[in-house]
Amino acid sequence: MFKRLIRSLRGGRAIARNEEGIRLWLAGDLAGAERAFRRAVDAQPGFAPAYSNLGMVVWDQRRLDEAMQLLTRAVQLDPAHVGARLNLGNALVIGNRMGDGIAQYREVLRLDPGNAPAHGSLVRPLLDICDWEGATALVGELVARWEARADDPVVAGLPPFASLIVPLPPEMRLDVARRYAARVRERAGSPLPAAAARAPRDRLRIGYASADFHNHATAHLAAGLFERHDRSRIEIVAYSFGIDDGSEYRARLEAAFDRFVDVRHETHRAIAERIAGDAIDILVDMKGYTGESRPEVFALRPAPIQVSYLGYPGSMGAEFIDYIVADRHVIPDADRRWFSERVVRMPWSYQVNDDRQRTADETPSRFACGLPASGFVFCSFNKQYKIDRALFDAWMRILGAVPGSVLWLLGGHGEKRLRQAAGARGIDPARLVFAGKQPKPEHLARHRLADLFLDTYYVNAHTTAADALWVGLPLLTAQGPSFAGRVAASLLHAVGMPELVAPDLAAYERRAIDLARAPAKLAELRARLDAGRRTAALFDTARFARDVERAYAQMWETRAAGREPGAFDVQAG
Repeated sequence: MFKRLIRSLRGGRAIARNEEGIRLWLAGDLAGAERAFRRAVDAQPGFAPAYSNLGMVVWDQRRLDEAMQLLTRAVQLDPAHVGARLNLGNALVIGNRMGDGIAQYREVLRLDPGNAPAHGSLVRPLLDICDWEGATALVGELVARWEARADDPVVAGLPPFASLIVPLPPEMRLDVARRYAARVRERAGSPLPAAAARAPRDRLRIGYASADFHNHATAHLAAGLFERHDRSRIEIVAYSFGIDDGSEYRARLEAAFDRFVDVRHETHRAIAERIAGDAIDILVDMKGYTGESRPEVFALRPAPIQVSYLGYPGSMGAEFIDYIVADRHVIPDADRRWFSERVVRMPWSYQVNDDRQRTADETPSRFACGLPASGFVFCSFNKQYKIDRALFDAWMRILGAVPGSVLWLLGGHGEKRLRQAAGARGIDPARLVFAGKQPKPEHLARHRLADLFLDTYYVNAHTTAADALWVGLPLLTAQGPSFAGRVAASLLHAVGMPELVAPDLAAYERRAIDLARAPAKLAELRARLDAGRRTAALFDTARFARDVERAYAQMWETRAAGREPGAFDVQAG
């Protein structure tokens, strides 16, 4: 009797500490949450939910090996605990163990067929391993459920970013974002009190918030923007909630801002209060709903104007984001209705690019890169989740029409399936060559070995497209159905090469074959790109900085005049 009572008391303490940890975790207090979960484990060493939650909080602090041990222990303690398996699956996927992660999600669905997070979490890893059949079936089920009942709880488990990378009705994509934004608002709690009107000052104070202020694609694009802001008109503050990787990019970014504030260990509310205390006029979210994002900070409304830019190619569906920075190619007039934000369109491309990006002087040999000594080289250095079946079919027909050619791809989890798919389509799998990771300058230099970059469709090359164009490699794209699939078209127009934007995949396929058979035309395109790197709007970082500063000024003037935010196009300077 006494022992049962002690066990009951310990169990109650474990549950209470676990619930406390969850509250702290959702608030962004990782250190506090870890302490609470450890107390829960101490109170009841066999309590699987606390081990699972502790594992994820440790994972969020990037102690990856320890986190995996804790999550594995949680599943060992209670193999039927779907939350523990779901967390283990998430960690495995984030840790690039896609097959193992998918197996955990499948087991969750076997135990709980209606588990919404497992359905939603499966989409991206299935695409990562190029399991087109599995991904297509899952997406089809989600669309059918949404069409039958928009508030279906299984649909609610679809992460907003996953909704951007698969073919969905645009109204469903916006609905997914709005529902997620509502959950963010609920987690964040009551917004901060509205700031009093500030006294006029000479400079706008712009806050840029991101987890990517290190060696990351976003930093590769935007470092030059931060350096080129006109400090007589603009003061810029970085709020960094990501890692400090000690890289050259991190050092460059820290030097670029007027103030660089590392807030990764602070709670959502503490970050928001800091931003409000800094009297930021315009707060720019450079993450959206991507990994390591902190949308709860924006839901607390720390700044009078809040803007989504660069990190998220879609609507956040959130009333706490006033504007999205875009252009007429990625968000044409007909698509404004699919964005809850007011659309601000830049005069050239929305995507800033760094005209100080360094390319290694030495070009590697074809042999060193695994390429044949001769023959046409098509390349596509996009991540493999962007490759869909219809696009791959087109690529294989292109290879079939250009004897001796190869397709040079970035390595990834789908290599085996892609080789099998090539063989099934009558193409020697050896004609697919996979590239490993390299430092950015060397990666840029190896582009010189390729003849034509073949873009992906539903999700284009973004930074990857700018990389190819920067080193003079012609890029061919097809106009996709949404923002994410129109970025390369935006870049090509801004570099003065609209003829490389095909209206659909059929035209894309024909143009790829025609260009591979026309070396003089390709040489002319390369020459134009080389000249464009020095003259075109796409790589004029200083011009982009002046344009976006005019956008910020108009946003502020609208607020200062007491008007509601409204869409507008920025006129070229």
